[in-house]
Amino acid sequence: MTFRLAHLTDPHVGPLPRPRLRQLMSKRATGWVNWSRGRKLTHDMEILAALVADLRDAAPDHIACTGDLCNIGLPSEWETARTFMEALGEPGFVSFVPGNHDAYVRGSLKGLLDAVGPWTRDDAGRDKVFPYLRRRGPLALVGLSSAIPTAPFVASGRLGSDQIRAAETMLQDLAAEPERPCRVVMIHHPPHVGGAKAGRNLTDAHAFEAMIGRVGADLVLHGHNHVGSVAFVMSPGGRRVPVIGAPSASARGGALKHCAGYHLYEIERTATGFSLTATLRGLLPEGGLGDLGTLTLKG
Repeated sequence: MTFRLAHLTDPHVGPLPRPRLRQLMSKRATGWVNWSRGRKLTHDMEILAALVADLRDAAPDHIACTGDLCNIGLPSEWETARTFMEALGEPGFVSFVPGNHDAYVRGSLKGLLDAVGPWTRDDAGRDKVFPYLRRRGPLALVGLSSAIPTAPFVASGRLGSDQIRAAETMLQDLAAEPERPCRVVMIHHPPHVGGAKAGRNLTDAHAFEAMIGRVGADLVLHGHNHVGSVAFVMSPGGRRVPVIGAPSASARGGALKHCAGYHLYEIERTATGFSLTATLRGLLPEGGLGDLGTLTLKG
Protein backbone atom coordinates (compact mmCIF):
# COMPACT_ATOMS: atom_id res chain seq x y z
CA MET A 1 0.00 0.00 0.00
CA THR A 2 1.36 3.41 -0.99
CA PHE A 3 1.33 6.29 1.50
CA ARG A 4 1.48 9.79 0.01
CA LEU A 5 3.26 12.49 2.03
CA ALA A 6 3.44 16.12 0.87
CA HIS A 7 6.21 18.40 2.15
CA LEU A 8 6.17 22.18 1.87
CA THR A 9 8.23 24.76 3.68
CA ASP A 10 9.09 28.45 4.05
CA PRO A 11 5.76 29.96 2.97
CA HIS A 12 6.63 33.29 4.67
CA VAL A 13 2.96 34.15 4.87
CA GLY A 14 2.04 37.76 4.14
CA PRO A 15 1.15 40.50 3.73
CA LEU A 16 3.29 41.85 6.54
CA PRO A 17 1.52 44.63 8.48
CA ARG A 18 3.44 47.79 9.22
CA PRO A 19 5.04 47.41 12.65
CA ARG A 20 4.77 49.95 15.43
CA LEU A 21 7.93 51.89 16.19
CA ARG A 22 8.50 50.11 19.50
CA GLN A 23 8.32 46.75 17.70
CA LEU A 24 11.33 47.78 15.60
CA MET A 25 13.61 48.26 18.61
CA SER A 26 15.19 44.84 17.94
CA LYS A 27 16.32 42.60 15.12
CA ARG A 28 12.94 43.34 13.55
CA ALA A 29 14.36 46.67 12.29
CA THR A 30 16.72 44.98 9.82
CA GLY A 31 14.06 42.39 9.00
CA TRP A 32 11.56 45.10 8.15
CA VAL A 33 14.07 46.82 5.87
CA ASN A 34 14.86 43.54 4.11
CA TRP A 35 11.15 42.81 3.69
CA SER A 36 10.40 46.28 2.33
CA ARG A 37 13.35 46.28 -0.08
CA GLY A 38 12.82 42.89 -1.64
CA ARG A 39 11.41 39.98 0.33
CA LYS A 40 7.82 41.22 -0.08
CA LEU A 41 8.33 40.88 -3.84
CA THR A 42 10.05 37.50 -3.54
CA HIS A 43 7.23 35.87 -1.55
CA ASP A 44 4.03 35.98 -3.59
CA MET A 45 0.80 35.03 -1.83
CA GLU A 46 -1.01 34.29 -5.10
CA ILE A 47 1.70 31.76 -5.94
CA LEU A 48 1.41 30.29 -2.45
CA ALA A 49 -2.37 29.94 -2.80
CA ALA A 50 -2.00 28.21 -6.18
CA LEU A 51 0.63 25.85 -4.80
CA VAL A 52 -1.51 24.91 -1.79
CA ALA A 53 -4.49 24.29 -4.08
CA ASP A 54 -2.32 22.05 -6.28
CA LEU A 55 -1.06 20.21 -3.20
CA ARG A 56 -4.56 19.59 -1.91
CA ASP A 57 -5.65 18.37 -5.37
CA ALA A 58 -2.84 15.80 -5.19
CA ALA A 59 -4.74 14.23 -2.27
CA PRO A 60 -1.82 13.34 0.03
CA ASP A 61 -2.43 11.21 3.09
CA HIS A 62 -0.51 13.68 5.23
CA ILE A 63 1.29 17.03 4.95
CA ALA A 64 4.59 18.07 6.56
CA CYS A 65 5.34 21.78 6.94
CA THR A 66 8.87 22.62 8.07
CA GLY A 67 8.69 26.19 9.26
CA ASP A 68 8.99 29.88 8.52
CA LEU A 69 5.32 30.73 8.55
CA CYS A 70 6.35 34.17 9.82
CA ASN A 71 8.67 36.90 8.58
CA ILE A 72 9.81 39.10 11.47
CA GLY A 73 7.91 37.59 14.36
CA LEU A 74 5.24 40.25 14.82
CA PRO A 75 2.29 39.32 17.06
CA SER A 76 -0.03 40.19 14.18
CA GLU A 77 1.64 37.43 12.13
CA TRP A 78 0.62 34.68 14.53
CA GLU A 79 -3.08 34.77 13.65
CA THR A 80 -2.20 35.01 9.96
CA ALA A 81 -0.07 31.90 10.41
CA ARG A 82 -2.93 30.06 12.09
CA THR A 83 -5.27 31.02 9.26
CA PHE A 84 -2.76 29.61 6.76
CA MET A 85 -2.44 26.36 8.70
CA GLU A 86 -6.22 26.00 8.89
CA ALA A 87 -6.39 26.40 5.11
CA LEU A 88 -3.61 23.84 4.66
CA GLY A 89 -5.43 21.22 6.71
CA GLU A 90 -6.78 20.30 10.11
CA PRO A 91 -4.21 19.60 12.86
CA GLY A 92 -4.37 15.83 12.58
CA PHE A 93 -3.68 16.03 8.85
CA VAL A 94 -0.72 18.47 8.94
CA SER A 95 2.46 18.26 11.04
CA PHE A 96 4.41 21.47 11.70
CA VAL A 97 7.87 22.33 13.00
CA PRO A 98 9.08 25.95 13.35
CA GLY A 99 11.86 27.83 11.55
CA ASN A 100 14.20 30.68 12.39
CA HIS A 101 11.77 33.39 11.22
CA ASP A 102 9.19 31.93 13.61
CA ALA A 103 11.64 32.61 16.45
CA TYR A 104 12.81 35.96 15.06
CA VAL A 105 13.09 37.68 18.45
CA ARG A 106 12.63 36.49 22.02
CA GLY A 107 9.00 35.60 22.64
CA SER A 108 8.12 35.13 18.97
CA LEU A 109 8.30 31.37 19.01
CA LYS A 110 6.04 31.07 22.05
CA GLY A 111 3.52 33.40 20.45
CA LEU A 112 3.47 31.44 17.22
CA LEU A 113 3.23 28.05 18.93
CA ASP A 114 0.38 29.30 21.09
CA ALA A 115 -1.44 29.96 17.80
CA VAL A 116 -0.48 26.82 15.86
CA GLY A 117 0.23 24.39 18.71
CA PRO A 118 -2.44 21.87 17.62
CA TRP A 119 -0.39 21.14 14.49
CA THR A 120 2.45 19.97 16.78
CA ARG A 121 0.27 17.74 19.00
CA ASP A 122 1.84 14.32 19.51
CA ASP A 123 0.08 10.99 19.84
CA ALA A 124 -0.04 11.40 23.62
CA GLY A 125 -1.98 14.66 23.29
CA ARG A 126 0.87 17.05 24.16
CA ASP A 127 1.65 20.02 21.95
CA LYS A 128 4.48 22.54 21.64
CA VAL A 129 6.97 19.91 22.88
CA PHE A 130 9.95 18.85 20.74
CA PRO A 131 10.76 16.26 19.63
CA TYR A 132 7.26 14.94 19.08
CA LEU A 133 6.05 11.68 17.56
CA ARG A 134 3.06 11.25 15.26
CA ARG A 135 2.14 7.94 13.62
CA ARG A 136 0.36 8.14 10.31
CA GLY A 137 -0.09 4.93 8.33
CA PRO A 138 3.35 3.28 7.96
CA LEU A 139 5.06 6.54 8.93
CA ALA A 140 6.45 7.69 12.28
CA LEU A 141 6.92 11.45 12.01
CA VAL A 142 9.50 12.87 14.42
CA GLY A 143 9.25 16.67 14.69
CA LEU A 144 12.29 18.67 15.81
CA SER A 145 12.65 22.38 16.50
CA SER A 146 15.84 24.13 15.40
CA ALA A 147 14.22 27.55 15.87
CA ILE A 148 16.10 29.94 18.17
CA PRO A 149 16.29 33.75 18.34
CA THR A 150 19.55 35.08 16.90
CA ALA A 151 21.37 38.38 16.39
CA PRO A 152 20.75 40.60 13.33
CA PHE A 153 22.03 39.11 10.06
CA VAL A 154 22.23 35.64 11.67
CA ALA A 155 19.78 32.86 10.75
CA SER A 156 21.37 29.82 12.35
CA GLY A 157 19.56 27.14 14.32
CA ARG A 158 20.28 24.74 17.15
CA LEU A 159 18.70 21.57 18.49
CA GLY A 160 20.55 21.28 21.79
CA SER A 161 21.79 18.14 23.52
CA ASP A 162 18.51 17.40 25.32
CA GLN A 163 16.47 17.39 22.11
CA ILE A 164 19.04 15.32 20.24
CA ARG A 165 19.14 12.81 23.09
CA ALA A 166 15.35 12.54 23.19
CA ALA A 167 15.17 12.14 19.40
CA GLU A 168 17.78 9.38 19.56
CA THR A 169 15.74 7.45 22.11
CA MET A 170 12.60 7.92 20.02
CA LEU A 171 14.22 6.74 16.80
CA GLN A 172 15.91 3.82 18.53
CA ASP A 173 12.64 2.64 20.08
CA LEU A 174 10.91 2.87 16.70
CA ALA A 175 13.67 0.83 15.06
CA ALA A 176 13.17 -1.92 17.63
CA GLU A 177 9.49 -2.44 16.82
CA PRO A 178 8.62 -5.79 15.15
CA GLU A 179 7.21 -3.98 12.11
CA ARG A 180 9.49 -0.96 11.98
CA PRO A 181 7.72 2.16 10.71
CA CYS A 182 9.19 4.51 8.13
CA ARG A 183 10.96 7.04 10.36
CA VAL A 184 10.59 10.53 8.91
CA VAL A 185 12.45 13.35 10.67
CA MET A 186 11.19 16.91 10.19
CA ILE A 187 13.42 19.93 10.88
CA HIS A 188 13.71 23.44 9.46
CA HIS A 189 17.47 23.91 9.07
CA PRO A 190 19.50 21.57 6.86
CA PRO A 191 20.75 19.18 9.57
CA HIS A 192 23.81 17.83 7.77
CA VAL A 193 27.28 19.28 7.99
CA GLY A 194 27.76 21.81 5.18
CA GLY A 195 24.03 22.07 4.56
CA ALA A 196 24.14 25.86 4.93
CA LYS A 197 26.92 28.39 5.31
CA ALA A 198 28.05 29.75 8.68
CA GLY A 199 25.49 32.13 10.13
CA ARG A 200 22.67 30.17 8.48
CA ASN A 201 23.60 26.64 9.50
CA LEU A 202 22.49 24.22 12.18
CA THR A 203 25.24 24.80 14.72
CA ASP A 204 25.05 21.26 16.12
CA ALA A 205 24.82 19.47 12.77
CA HIS A 206 27.79 17.29 13.74
CA ALA A 207 25.86 16.03 16.78
CA PHE A 208 22.74 15.39 14.66
CA GLU A 209 24.73 13.42 12.09
CA ALA A 210 26.38 11.40 14.84
CA MET A 211 22.97 10.59 16.33
CA ILE A 212 21.62 9.39 12.97
CA GLY A 213 24.81 7.37 12.60
CA ARG A 214 23.93 5.50 15.78
CA VAL A 215 20.19 4.87 15.34
CA GLY A 216 19.31 5.68 11.72
CA ALA A 217 16.20 7.09 10.03
CA ASP A 218 14.50 6.58 6.68
CA LEU A 219 14.02 10.16 5.51
CA VAL A 220 14.91 13.65 6.78
CA LEU A 221 12.90 16.64 5.52
CA HIS A 222 14.00 20.27 5.84
CA GLY A 223 13.60 23.75 4.40
CA HIS A 224 15.48 27.02 5.07
CA ASN A 225 17.59 27.25 1.91
CA HIS A 226 14.60 27.99 -0.38
CA VAL A 227 15.88 25.50 -2.98
CA GLY A 228 15.34 21.84 -3.68
CA SER A 229 18.30 19.74 -2.54
CA VAL A 230 19.34 16.14 -1.84
CA ALA A 231 22.09 15.02 0.52
CA PHE A 232 22.81 11.87 2.51
CA VAL A 233 24.01 11.05 6.01
CA MET A 234 25.22 7.67 7.13
CA SER A 235 23.28 5.36 9.43
CA PRO A 236 24.14 1.98 11.04
CA GLY A 237 25.34 -0.62 8.60
CA GLY A 238 26.60 1.99 6.15
CA ARG A 239 23.13 2.77 4.88
CA ARG A 240 22.62 6.26 3.47
CA VAL A 241 19.71 8.29 4.83
CA PRO A 242 18.30 10.83 2.34
CA VAL A 243 18.17 14.43 3.59
CA ILE A 244 15.87 16.34 1.23
CA GLY A 245 15.17 20.06 1.22
CA ALA A 246 12.19 21.68 -0.49
CA PRO A 247 11.99 25.13 -2.12
CA SER A 248 10.10 28.00 -0.53
CA ALA A 249 6.37 27.50 -1.11
CA SER A 250 5.87 31.15 -2.09
CA ALA A 251 9.05 32.14 -3.96
CA ARG A 252 8.68 34.01 -7.22
CA GLY A 253 12.31 33.38 -8.28
CA GLY A 254 13.85 34.22 -11.62
CA ALA A 255 15.80 30.96 -11.80
CA LEU A 256 13.94 27.68 -11.84
CA LYS A 257 15.68 26.38 -8.72
CA HIS A 258 14.49 29.40 -6.74
CA CYS A 259 10.83 29.09 -7.76
CA ALA A 260 8.06 27.90 -5.48
CA GLY A 261 7.53 24.18 -5.15
CA TYR A 262 6.75 21.27 -2.87
CA HIS A 263 7.62 17.58 -2.76
CA LEU A 264 5.10 14.78 -3.03
CA TYR A 265 6.41 11.45 -1.69
CA GLU A 266 5.06 8.00 -2.45
CA ILE A 267 6.27 5.61 0.24
CA GLU A 268 5.93 1.83 0.10
CA ARG A 269 7.14 -0.90 2.42
CA THR A 270 9.59 -3.37 0.84
CA ALA A 271 11.23 -6.58 2.01
CA THR A 272 14.29 -4.62 3.18
CA GLY A 273 12.76 -1.32 4.30
CA PHE A 274 10.92 1.32 2.28
CA SER A 275 11.02 2.69 -1.24
CA LEU A 276 10.62 6.45 -1.60
CA THR A 277 9.66 8.33 -4.74
CA ALA A 278 9.82 12.11 -4.47
CA THR A 279 8.22 14.28 -7.14
CA LEU A 280 8.91 18.02 -7.17
CA ARG A 281 5.80 20.00 -8.09
CA GLY A 282 6.24 23.69 -8.79
CA LEU A 283 6.18 26.66 -11.11
CA LEU A 284 6.83 25.82 -14.76
CA PRO A 285 8.89 28.17 -16.98
CA GLU A 286 5.88 28.67 -19.24
CA GLY A 287 3.58 29.33 -16.29
CA GLY A 288 1.31 27.20 -14.17
CA LEU A 289 2.28 24.28 -11.94
CA GLY A 290 3.58 20.87 -12.92
CA ASP A 291 6.13 18.13 -12.28
CA LEU A 292 9.74 19.35 -12.29
CA GLY A 293 11.53 16.10 -11.54
CA THR A 294 11.34 12.75 -9.76
CA LEU A 295 13.78 10.96 -7.47
CA THR A 296 13.39 7.28 -6.49
CA LEU A 297 15.26 5.73 -3.56
CA LYS A 298 15.15 2.08 -2.57
CA GLY A 299 15.65 1.06 1.04
